Amino acid sequence: MASIKNLFTPRTEEDGAFFYAIKKIILYRPKNIQLFEEAFTHRSKNEKYSDGTQKNYERMEFLGDAIISSIIAAHLYKKVPGGNEGYLTKMRSKVVSREHLNELGRDLNLISFVKSSIPTTQFGGNIHGNLFESLVGAVFLDKGYKFAEKFINKRVIKPYVDIQKLEGKIISYKSLFIEWCQKNKKQFKFNVYEDTGNDALKHFAVKLKLEDETVSKARATSKKKAEEIAAKRAYYKLKSKIDSEML
Repeated sequence: MASIKNLFTPRTEEDGAFFYAIKKIILYRPKNIQLFEEAFTHRSKNEKYSDGTQKNYERMEFLGDAIISSIIAAHLYKKVPGGNEGYLTKMRSKVVSREHLNELGRDLNLISFVKSSIPTTQFGGNIHGNLFESLVGAVFLDKGYKFAEKFINKRVIKPYVDIQKLEGKIISYKSLFIEWCQKNKKQFKFNVYEDTGNDALKHFAVKLKLEDETVSKARATSKKKAEEIAAKRAYYKLKSKIDSEML
């Protein structure tokens, strides 16, 4: 029999759909659905609780980030008993990289739940990972660490954490290229300039010089992206040499 609370608590059809969609994702029945509503509320809504505190996902995103990191750290600590601190830190970084978290958020289509006063098409790509982190924060607040661990194990560790594959995964070509240059005392420079093309969005172009030679070029909507693309192209151009000297 339904409880008196459930009988007299109004729930719109939309609210019910959200409840069951969240239940399907987190793999249990939420105790406090309001936590999950907050986890998908963008700051542009400017919503507040009765005590005046902001109601948006940013605090939960912060919490979820810490929870994910601790659960992955514990898993790697148990899974790789011979791994030293540097190795474990690097492996954890690969699992919780922004690129990977964005992939997780996209796979679960979390952006479809966002309440926002601006079109979701205007969000940057990191919105997907931010929402995944806030979702984990909501799970932790709703049911505790054990349930958050179970969720991460199901959604992250089992499908994605393969130690051998992670060892060969590159999370930043720019960092790898710089490390290789420094290790082998090679001079390099990213020459960045504003691209004055006809695109609606401003672009930046990069020439990556190694010693006195331009080894790659790239353009993107930010300096950071352009440098990363240029470094990636340089890596694949010099792959055999870099791989052998980074062993």
